[in-house]
Amino acid sequence: MSSDAATGADGLARCPWGDEPQIYREYHDTEWGRELRGDDALFERLCLEAFQSGLSWLTILRKREAFRAGFAGFVIDKVARFTEADVERLLADASIVRNRQKIDAAINNARAASDLDLSALLWSFAPEPKPRPRTIAEVPAITPESTAMAKELKRRGFRFVGPTTAYALMQAVGMVDDHLADCHVAARDGMSA
Repeated sequence: MSSDAATGADGLARCPWGDEPQIYREYHDTEWGRELRGDDALFERLCLEAFQSGLSWLTILRKREAFRAGFAGFVIDKVARFTEADVERLLADASIVRNRQKIDAAINNARAASDLDLSALLWSFAPEPKPRPRTIAEVPAITPESTAMAKELKRRGFRFVGPTTAYALMQAVGMVDDHLADCHVAARDGMSA
């Protein structure tokens, strides 16, 4: 079976989405699929995945620093205290994605997360490690675990966290390793084929 991995100008095989442009390459090589824990760090990723819904991840990566500035570094306790004035400030900020529903959801989700051990909750849905996919076609958009995560988050009052967003989060923070089998990024726990 062949792999969809693409060999970049630097001679390294990568997941095909992770070679160009440079911002994708850096994200792919240093962040995506690497284990991330901590409530505020995971809250940021959850928010960014929700903002990405319907858009290109490239758009979100290019605006990430502006999102961090606008959302107080994604510190849950700070975002939970945002007021309508903060919503209006964010809606006027052209350097982020100005979608009222997504902005409201981020603030709502901070309030929902403020009484949780968010890291423990999210990681409780991490599946057992499995071999890496050989092709992009083998990478799911949702899984039973992401569906269960989304259901539990919604039960706890979170918004904009469907099964697809939950699975994208799981990929981004290393709960699953969906780097292709031939990708140069080292696999979690030595799993590679």
